[in-house]
Amino acid sequence: MKEDRKIVSRWRYPSPNPQVSLTLITYISQGLTVKGLLAEPNGREALDGFLYLRGGIKNVGKVRPARIAQFAAEGFIVFAPFYRGNQGGEGNEDFGGEDRNDAFAGFSLLQSHPRVKQVHIFGFSRGGIMALQSAIQFPSAASLVTWGGVSDMELTYREREDLRKMLKRVIGGTPDKYPERYRDRTPLYELQHIEAPVLIIHGWNDSNVSVEHAKRLERGLNALNKKVEAWYFKEFTHYFPPAVNRQVVKDLCNWMKAQR
Repeated sequence: MKEDRKIVSRWRYPSPNPQVSLTLITYISQGLTVKGLLAEPNGREALDGFLYLRGGIKNVGKVRPARIAQFAAEGFIVFAPFYRGNQGGEGNEDFGGEDRNDAFAGFSLLQSHPRVKQVHIFGFSRGGIMALQSAIQFPSAASLVTWGGVSDMELTYREREDLRKMLKRVIGGTPDKYPERYRDRTPLYELQHIEAPVLIIHGWNDSNVSVEHAKRLERGLNALNKKVEAWYFKEFTHYFPPAVNRQVVKDLCNWMKAQR
């Protein structure tokens, strides 16, 4: 089996920002070829790495080049896995199951980048569980940010009737029949392994991923005396207005840079 994180190919990708170069990467995860997007600020100076873990599944919540370039413009080398089975990658994603290895290989890929000093982890929506799983796998992570992030897979099943068919398909059943399968995908049971400082960002009126996910994560980390900070936005849902979104991006990036 080929080594995880090994880069198989690189293709230049059109960038919306002339100060940021984008590259479409094909890399190895569990022997599969998986795709992802790498964003690098122009220059040669060493920078922190930023593992961007997308939300959604399949064509919902795909990695957006403008979003990746936005974070890179804040002074990070960003890598965003598409997850297996997407945009020409092999295999099939399974919502925090085996596809977590695509995130792990992405973390290692950033670690091996010659310009990267340390690696931060960011997860949005479904990417929240991938981010938490990655921080558990890599205690050396510089920091972890979860924005509107899932933390409990059973809670997702209970709350999102529209996702139940998909979840039963990728997980193999319901949480009533296979509670251990949902528990395996729920990082709340392994928070003791997280060493990175954690920032939780969540809209109070989020109906895609309820604020209960954020509160359970915050309570769990506090119970273990972990370093955690939470930014709750009482007036917002899963998606923030553009101007607020841009400001929160700047604020969270500054927060990351302060974690040394």
